[in-house]
Amino acid sequence: MVTTIEVPLHGHRQRVAVAGDGPAVVLLHGIVGSLDTWHDTIGALADTHTVIAPDLRGHGGSAGPPGDYSLGAGIAMQFGYQHPERLERLVLVSSGGLGTEVGPALRAASLPGSGLLLAALCRAELVGAAGMVLAALRGAGLDRRGDTVELLRAWSSLGDPDRRRAFLATLRAVVGPGGQTVNATDKLYLSTPVPTLLVWGGRDPMIPAAHGAAAHAALPNSRFVVFPTAGHFPHRSEPARFAAALHDFLTTTEPAAHDPAARRALLATAGPPRSPA
Repeated sequence: MVTTIEVPLHGHRQRVAVAGDGPAVVLLHGIVGSLDTWHDTIGALADTHTVIAPDLRGHGGSAGPPGDYSLGAGIAMQFGYQHPERLERLVLVSSGGLGTEVGPALRAASLPGSGLLLAALCRAELVGAAGMVLAALRGAGLDRRGDTVELLRAWSSLGDPDRRRAFLATLRAVVGPGGQTVNATDKLYLSTPVPTLLVWGGRDPMIPAAHGAAAHAALPNSRFVVFPTAGHFPHRSEPARFAAALHDFLTTTEPAAHDPAARRALLATAGPPRSPA
């Protein structure tokens, strides 16, 4: 059974879903998302794991005070860099921060003045009409990437001023008109000891699967799984396949064992090349 609770975090409301029993798995949604994106995944994992899925700051049912709006894979990777002793495995799904390319819609939304345009485009009547069109396309089998439900949910959430502000703060922290401005590839060597699963949709219109392939090549202890017909949300368009890939990864890999001495040696010898003085 999934239990959804609200807890205070630094004096602000935080919505969290908890289910199951066993080793902990934390599921972090991405930009304009919510814990609801993991609906199918929570159920698939709860028999063998304690699953924790929060609504991140300014998303879903959580409050949106001013502050840091880092999300999803960025939090997971940063947590691993800062607290390697607490991370046993890492899973990245259609992750940002692994290259510069990003879809034109996100680049456009990062431009000055986009908030006013979003407010106009996200009026309830427009979202409702678009929802009917998208449902018809999906019913006719024309939703080739399977992103309809998530995109409509994201779009409708932006009708709320607080959610729109959180979206823009998140987006502009990592994306500009020219593409992604935050890139973690020079830090991937720090994740070398951690078993890593990269999952991508072959038809992702937002972040190309080539980013996942490049990260896989840089991480010898990684697996790269592509769902050829999926879009940006492979865990939603093919939930059973995603759950199977995740379960296989969790049960057939050994958890990372933190070794402080090895960590220091890695930092000293395996970092990215330094510029000449």
